[in-house]
Amino acid sequence: MTVFDRLTGLLDSHGVAYDVSRHEPVFTSEEAARVRGAPLASGAKALICKAGESFVLFVMPADRRLDSKQARKALGVRGVRFATREEVEQLTTLKPGSIPPFGSLFGFATYCDEQLSAQPRINFNAGDHAISVNMSSADYQKVEQPTMGQFSEAA
Repeated sequence: MTVFDRLTGLLDSHGVAYDVSRHEPVFTSEEAARVRGAPLASGAKALICKAGESFVLFVMPADRRLDSKQARKALGVRGVRFATREEVEQLTTLKPGSIPPFGSLFGFATYCDEQLSAQPRINFNAGDHAISVNMSSADYQKVEQPTMGQFSEAA
């Protein structure tokens, strides 16, 4: 079962509405916003990081970047680093940039930046650089139940 299949199964099991679009492969948040015809800030950027001894998923608007100082403080750890390409592929079977914002699909705790909830709808890659999902921010929070906080800063 693909990550896309697992993701849509999760969304369907919660009875939430979402749209799927298939498009040319995109590798940056800017490319994704362009092909989706959506604001950059509505992109739910998912970053796998090692926080202390555990891997976690940080989710934030695509026009922002991880604030490692705030992330370390919020999680109570001494260090936070991005997972390597090899770690991402080993942990998720996916390429970096195609990770959906659902850490629960991979056994990770999910930490979502509060700035993302300002967007009525969010967009994200769904396990593939050429497949995107659009759904309400409220439904995302209902399904994933991420820990909300301040984990990002202006890019």
